[in-house]
Amino acid sequence: MENRQIKYVARSTAIAARMLDGEMMIMSPVDSTFFSLNEVASAIWQAADGQTLLADIVDSRICSAFGIDRETALRDAEEFVEQLAKHGILRICTTPVANTPPSGVFHR
Repeated sequence: MENRQIKYVARSTAIAARMLDGEMMIMSPVDSTFFSLNEVASAIWQAADGQTLLADIVDSRICSAFGIDRETALRDAEEFVEQLAKHGILRICTTPVANTPPSGVFHR
């Protein structure tokens, strides 16, 4: 994201999501697009609680676990959450948001 305005990310409450063989499978409620998230993307998805800053998610869950430098990881994470937000899967917020559903559960 060019202006680095992403603060918090939250999972949508109107999605279908399941963890299968270590990959998160998600169906977009906006256009029925199906997403299969890799390990890094799944870690971001699972941490997207609406209460944690995206930069903190990158610092605590991505950089050390996957050996990625912070600048690259944050840039990639911002692009990733923007893409999922366009499909109604994640919400991007400038302030913390109320509780979101637990990860890895089928949501309606």
